[in-house]
Amino acid sequence: MGFDYRPSYRRNLPHIQPPGATFFLTFRLAGSLPQTLVDQWQNERRWLAHLQKTNPSHHERIKTDFERLWFGKFEAILDGASCGPLWLRDEQVAAQVAESLHYRDGKSYRLDAFSIMPNHVHTVFKPLPAGQAVSFDPPVDFEGVKSEAESLRSRSLASIMQSLKGYTAFKSNRLLSRKGEFWAHESYDHYVRNSEEWCRIVAYVLNNPVKAGYVDDWRKWKWNYRRR
Repeated sequence: MGFDYRPSYRRNLPHIQPPGATFFLTFRLAGSLPQTLVDQWQNERRWLAHLQKTNPSHHERIKTDFERLWFGKFEAILDGASCGPLWLRDEQVAAQVAESLHYRDGKSYRLDAFSIMPNHVHTVFKPLPAGQAVSFDPPVDFEGVKSEAESLRSRSLASIMQSLKGYTAFKSNRLLSRKGEFWAHESYDHYVRNSEEWCRIVAYVLNNPVKAGYVDDWRKWKWNYRRR
């Protein structure tokens, strides 16, 4: 199932986000894509960045197709689970990622949907306005909890994702009795333009397990969520 997006995998999420924007986010496990493919993508992105400076009109004509092509390549490999770790298959790991996504609902964002796959996560949410009241659960034994609280108050997309990925990486590594990088640095972000696109994106997210062949109906996937 496709939709009319303009995807962008990037190491750093955008510093500018439209007020009241809803976003489609994808983040993946470290090592879940072949390094040779990541290197090729990075090289082509550098070429695209150079083109933006030297030939802006041509850059705008090919940018959308370029990003759609690479998103498709990455998704095909991630859905096939043919490379790297599959730590999110662990019930405890998937459960704590789901819990962390739900925990921020109403605190840092309005959570619309998510799907937790074996090696990546799709989610759709709308960051809440800065200054809105925030409540916190009792502190946990995680040294980043103070910066997490500050990030939640800021409501920027980058700080929300930094908090979410940092906390879930810490908890997941503990559950798996491992150390080291858990999530890949780069994430995918897309600003949802209208309600029609929102419906297409949410359908895409929920049907990801169906497309990957894990279930025949999105309602059967334990790690799917949609706001009613």
